[in-house]
Amino acid sequence: MNSSSMAPDLAKRIAAAVRQMIEEIRPQLIGTALTGRRAENENLRHKDNFLSDYDLWMHERYKEVLVEHIPSFVYASEEADPEVIGDEADPDLCVLVDPLDTSELAVRGLCGYTHIMVYSRALARPIIAVVGDIFHHVQIYMATRQNKGHDRALIITADGREHILDNPSDTSLSEALVTNYMMRPEHRFQPLAREHRLIKALSEPSHDGKARGRIGVDFGSIGLCHVAAGFSDAMVEFAKGFAIWDLSPGHYILHAAGGSVVDLHGASIPLNYDLGSLSDIKNAMNRRQKFIAAGSLHLANEIRATLLTEDRR
Repeated sequence: MNSSSMAPDLAKRIAAAVRQMIEEIRPQLIGTALTGRRAENENLRHKDNFLSDYDLWMHERYKEVLVEHIPSFVYASEEADPEVIGDEADPDLCVLVDPLDTSELAVRGLCGYTHIMVYSRALARPIIAVVGDIFHHVQIYMATRQNKGHDRALIITADGREHILDNPSDTSLSEALVTNYMMRPEHRFQPLAREHRLIKALSEPSHDGKARGRIGVDFGSIGLCHVAAGFSDAMVEFAKGFAIWDLSPGHYILHAAGGSVVDLHGASIPLNYDLGSLSDIKNAMNRRQKFIAAGSLHLANEIRATLLTEDRR
């Protein structure tokens, strides 16, 4: 059975596995938030990032859960070097995992997310992406490659209801909610604050004279998922760039919903992440990508035209 034909059924099982992981981790995170004991570890792989016991627990637990659904795969987690799981020496599927995104907020009970992307090395593209929201009613954002080769995106709420995602925002910049990961004061917030033309464009009055443009904070792949759902209109990252596990699951979901993800030159970012070998996968995990994600290419280009410095591109 080829990767495309197995994807729809596997996607349902991966989504169920993510929901299982959410149910297992949520009580632990709420408990640590209420006690204030946040179980922080030294992060040797990403020295500027917060790392908790719960990141490491999720990293190991995912391996146990995923092998029930995919007998052999390359496991590419944020928390370790890529490794082959199962009996195949060179399996087609690479499973990219960010076990616990925004963990420094998750241990405070504020927000937390978990990402999986299943990538076919033979097809050189994703076939499944699932982003789980640990604390909110909209619990699963997902995309899958269908049997006939097209991509489909949907959300699943905590009560099990499904909603197709195929109508992201097509608004203009002056009426847009544009999000950015602005939490780090010096390295993220200050570069955003220097984008005066973007801020001015968002402050322009609409046809009725009201200023509707807004800047919001968002995080990793979930930010692109919010654009895919039409909850926000665009997300920008021009300071440091996102690592593959932060960008790619949400990138695929937004692509499947009909949105656009471009680099700062305006070129569409491809779904081929160059994950052909273990060495390629390791290299991909060390790269960062600056981008504009939007409900429409028109809005992405409007935003790009406001960005100030050419050297960021």
